[in-house]
Amino acid sequence: MDEKIKQNQFDEQGVNPFNAPTPGESLTNSPDMPKQWETPPQYIEEDEAMEAVYLELTAEDNLMPLIDLINDKTPLDQIAQVLLYRGYSKGLYTPDLMLMLAEPTIYLLIAIADYADIKDYVLYEGEEDDPDGAIYDDDVEPVEMDDEDEGEAEQPKSTEEIVEFDEPSEDSVSPSLLSKIKKELPGKIEKIKENK
Repeated sequence: MDEKIKQNQFDEQGVNPFNAPTPGESLTNSPDMPKQWETPPQYIEEDEAMEAVYLELTAEDNLMPLIDLINDKTPLDQIAQVLLYRGYSKGLYTPDLMLMLAEPTIYLLIAIADYADIKDYVLYEGEEDDPDGAIYDDDVEPVEMDDEDEGEAEQPKSTEEIVEFDEPSEDSVSPSLLSKIKKELPGKIEKIKENK
């Protein structure tokens, strides 16, 4: 009998689904050769880790490609996620510290975009479809559900009233890093623009 054996999706791809690590195999690795994230982190303080992120982002080789990414409308939160995860996988900081660095890193990316005169950067994917971020026309009156007094609802800001860039506060970025951003970053960006 000539029966055809039906090929499955793995055979079509040329992949053996059973050629994978055994569950728990990573726990049997030699303790003499741990992965980078299995060793004690290089930074344990948020300020020190943020300083390292700042120095990496504003390094001469990294700044222009970063500005190009922001200018090409790559969402800032995705840039921050990739950057911070890479630092974690290199063993620079713990997962907890990585999450704590997310907000100041996004503020740093906003500052870089602002100093590079990029006004229409994308903060997160789907930002333009988000109703919370929408700028209403003057004839639209939003409904305040939490408003206890029965007064008239506050009119939304017009386009002219909206500030283009909010400076990072000392709550989100350490004062020493904030002063570096204000003093060093404009000069670094100008130097990169001149060499371009």
